[in-house]
Amino acid sequence: MSGPTGKYSITMPRDIAEAAKARSGPSGLSAYVAAAVARQIERDNLNELIQVAQAEHGPIGEGEIQALRDQLHQARRQQSSDGVNAA
Repeated sequence: MSGPTGKYSITMPRDIAEAAKARSGPSGLSAYVAAAVARQIERDNLNELIQVAQAEHGPIGEGEIQALRDQLHQARRQQSSDGVNAA
C-alpha cells in the first residue's frame, strides 16, 4: 500500500477494535485496518466481476465449481510436494 495517506475517524465495535489492536503487531493498528479494507475491496471487485460474467454467460454450475476446486487442491498438493522435495 503506497501513496499518500490521510487521517480518518472510524467507528467499530469495541471488541473488534481490541482484537485488531492485539493482532496488529509492530506495524500498528492503522496498517492492520488498511490491509483488511484493501482485502475487502479486492473481494468486492471480484464479486462485481463474477456478477458481470454471470450476466453475460449465465451462472456457473455446481459441477464446474467443484471441478475448479479439485484443480486448486491438486495444484496446492503439487506445490506442497514440490516444496518438500526441494528442501
